[in-house]
Amino acid sequence: YSYKMPRGMELKAGDLISVPLGPREVLAVVWGENANPDPRLHNRLKEVSEKLDIPPLKPELRSVVDWVANYTLSPRGMVLRMCLRMGENLGPERVRAGVRLVGDPPKRLTPARQRVIAVLSDRLLHGKSEAAKEAGVSSGVIDGLVDEGTLTVEPMPPPAPPPAPDPDFGRPDFSPLQRAGVDAMRALAANGTFHVALLDGVTGSGKTEVYFEAVAEVIRRGKQSLILMPEIALTGQFLDRFAQRFGVRPIEWHSELTPRTRARNWAAISEGSAPVVVGARSALFLPYANLGLIVVDEEHDQAYKQDDGVHYHARDMAVVRAHIARIPVVLASATPSVESEVNARKSRYQRIALPSRFGGQHMPHIEAIDLRREPPARGRFISPRLAGEIRIAIERREQALLFLNRRGYAPLTLCRACGHRFACTICDAWLVDHRFRQRLVCHHCGFSMPRPHICPNCSAEESLVAVGPGVERLQEEAAALFPDARTMVLSSDLITSIETMRIELAEIAEGRVDIIIGTQLVAKGHNFPRLNLVGVIDADLGLSNGDPRAAERTWQLLNQVIGRAGREQGRGVGYLQTHQPDHPVMKALIACDREAFYDSEIELREKTLYPPFGRLASLIISAGDRPSAEGFGRKLVALAPRDERVVVLGPAEAPLAVIKGRYRFRILVKSARGFDLSDYLRSWLAVCPKPTGNLKLEVDVDPQSFL
Repeated sequence: YSYKMPRGMELKAGDLISVPLGPREVLAVVWGENANPDPRLHNRLKEVSEKLDIPPLKPELRSVVDWVANYTLSPRGMVLRMCLRMGENLGPERVRAGVRLVGDPPKRLTPARQRVIAVLSDRLLHGKSEAAKEAGVSSGVIDGLVDEGTLTVEPMPPPAPPPAPDPDFGRPDFSPLQRAGVDAMRALAANGTFHVALLDGVTGSGKTEVYFEAVAEVIRRGKQSLILMPEIALTGQFLDRFAQRFGVRPIEWHSELTPRTRARNWAAISEGSAPVVVGARSALFLPYANLGLIVVDEEHDQAYKQDDGVHYHARDMAVVRAHIARIPVVLASATPSVESEVNARKSRYQRIALPSRFGGQHMPHIEAIDLRREPPARGRFISPRLAGEIRIAIERREQALLFLNRRGYAPLTLCRACGHRFACTICDAWLVDHRFRQRLVCHHCGFSMPRPHICPNCSAEESLVAVGPGVERLQEEAAALFPDARTMVLSSDLITSIETMRIELAEIAEGRVDIIIGTQLVAKGHNFPRLNLVGVIDADLGLSNGDPRAAERTWQLLNQVIGRAGREQGRGVGYLQTHQPDHPVMKALIACDREAFYDSEIELREKTLYPPFGRLASLIISAGDRPSAEGFGRKLVALAPRDERVVVLGPAEAPLAVIKGRYRFRILVKSARGFDLSDYLRSWLAVCPKPTGNLKLEVDVDPQSFL
């Protein structure tokens, strides 16, 4: 949008301003001056309302916004919105009111007033709400004492900034094998130019401590570091490790922060008083004053892909931002993505390897349990051999982890009398039985209903049966097999808050739990000191969903979850319950032969021209009825520009054909690696009809999900 600059106001690119948009005042950023304005619009342009007292967005960040918008085919304003997540919280922090005891007690001295005076008897300035809470009274009691002259109201001083991290606070002793990685990290940070390093270390090798040395070097040079993490749940143990190394905790950035903390952290980051920021993927778009390093921890994790709003992959955009800012970026993982592995093999990325565990600990031994030969008892899901090993681990006072990447009690409920299956009313999905909540739940739209006792189709009583296991059912079986063992389920739908999650992880670390039963949440970089046994209940679960990345994700997930075992004492062992022990993924896991897995996966990708040897884009068309979605998809395909370097597949029904009552069709666009697929899509969509009514078109460049 174009606006006029009022007389007397000076604006430059990057300034944050307030402008009228329809009946509202909205936050905006000056992107540039229009050198050739249309003279016919001169009298119709509105004026900028106000220049905000906020540091301007630097050219580097504006270039990132332009690049991401161009690459992902997203409106520039939607990308910019991720940089300014504060809305009304932007600007100087609101001054808080404090109260102090200054006068004599009032004539009418109630018990509530007495408690307030006792709390404020030190005659120091206290926060008004904190004083009321400590005295157990309402704010009205405080206001009454102010009116009486007993208390006075004064502005609270702004909180002191947190102390800066000390790069020399807790320097660890590194092993000889880690030393080479530490030297490489320090050299990378000291060089200060664009460079991508893949920190490739096995689970438990001390990758975090090694890349902390790059962070320390950047702190010494007076610049800021950003550490991206895929899940907020990971940050609890991480923040403690950071404090052990640097003496203080870093600034956090994620969706669980309160609005006041969020505004305070945003201001500290933009002013340069936050030397280190740890955050989720959205932290990549913050307006850093002097960014000197980006670290992407667990770079392979699927959580780095955002699938709503702007469709971007934080790992890839971190490399882009580092390139634009001319700073180094570190990608850390025990199971690198195939894309990063190929880049390292082709020397586009520097590989910094940590091939062994810290402290001389051995990597876990992995065995397959062939369920065709050693099946569990009827109605059970833990094989006899795995049950025996768990019993031995408990007798040794060690912990066992049972991994099943399936939430709830059972993935399907059906009627034994008529075969009726309970499905979501507005999605193409079965309802999942959640016994803890006594409800049947759709994991795609959130629809839920009480678990009935009568079949709605044939009215048979007590005929409903749960089919298949979820983690809740697994806990029920573990409790029956090991009645004296203490069990805990770690699943995203059972955790009410991040604080609850951290408390439960602390209980496991302190040894208060014997058997941990979890979904992929347990594979996310946690450290369980007493855990030496991991049992994967259904190792084949991720191999049969038609996803081109299914083998890669299964290999990464199982490697990560088994890597939780044997990190501090004893020898870790992992058992894979599988019907396919001869599958290439299972064979590579059992032989601990990562090179064999990468070689076969890279060869397959190269043959089929899938990423990183080709480019993909997904166009999802959805509508309230099937013919509209399919018809619009066919129109799009008919208008696709002809180019021998591009293959357009579809439209075809998406694997999840209906979500939230909307019918979904997908067009998959495939091209050579060096082809400008974003430009092709932009030219294509420019000649296509715009979606109208309840039709919706989503463009996902470099898709990660194929559902």
